[in-house]
Amino acid sequence: MILITLVLLPFSALAFSSYVQAETKGYTETQYPIVLVHGLFGFDTLAGVDYFYGIPYALSKSGAKVYVAQVSATNSTELRGEQLLEQVENVLAVTGAEKVNLIGHSHGAPTARYVASVSPELVASVTSIGGVNKGSTVADIVRGAVPEDSVVEGLSEKLAAGLTTLIGLLSGGSDLPQDGLASLAALTTEGSLAFNASYPEGVPTSACADGEFLASNNVYYYSWSGSSTYTNLLDPIDPVLAILGLAFSEPNDGLVGHCSSHLGKVIRDDYKMNHLDEINGLLGIHHLFETDPVTLYRQHANRLQLQGL
Repeated sequence: MILITLVLLPFSALAFSSYVQAETKGYTETQYPIVLVHGLFGFDTLAGVDYFYGIPYALSKSGAKVYVAQVSATNSTELRGEQLLEQVENVLAVTGAEKVNLIGHSHGAPTARYVASVSPELVASVTSIGGVNKGSTVADIVRGAVPEDSVVEGLSEKLAAGLTTLIGLLSGGSDLPQDGLASLAALTTEGSLAFNASYPEGVPTSACADGEFLASNNVYYYSWSGSSTYTNLLDPIDPVLAILGLAFSEPNDGLVGHCSSHLGKVIRDDYKMNHLDEINGLLGIHHLFETDPVTLYRQHANRLQLQGL
């Protein structure tokens, strides 16, 4: 269980880390600020290392206004969403912008979707990266393997609480409420489908299709994800993700199936990336013959710019 807890680290906040613009009009300069949203067990910056490793700087140096949200490392999607909504309002107050572009990884994707659904007037676009939009087989297995109200469940919750407390202390978010069981329940197939029933925008109506690009709430939806698990011999997390990937009956990134990652306009769902590579971790280690993850974020910012967002 300790291993699974550690592996879920990237599954996973605005303490706000903001990054200055370096150019008057650059490749990544969007009309609206970009807000990056972390996943389960995530953080904005941990002991000086970005969750989205090197990505905020890469976006900002060519024109984007970038903010990194800090929401609960573990909790329900709705509670994380309310935290994000408050931070979005802060970004708008600070920048004078009318809307933001939300980019969420893993659990950060439905967290961003929540904000766009309840306050669409504040959101120009939502982008899901390796997002848990229809649940994760890994979460299903973990939830099913741990009986409710059991000793094992209690121990697992304490381990998760200890990890999130440590993350909070190192990242500055120790005052945020944590609930490991609530986050796990939210990431199961059952929990995700229940969430989608209340917040359906951008979610494909068939098993593995695209969703609405411009949804009824006037928000644009995009997604991309990886479908590989073992991508670099130098990454110590890859073997674990490769093992977890065996739980799926479809291509996956080790924690999320490629169909579950679909939201709105699917840019690609087959990058040679695992769940950690999608945020340029571990310290930028990724597949040698795949596009640098940082480049994908830069390209997407430019895509938003060309869309007028």
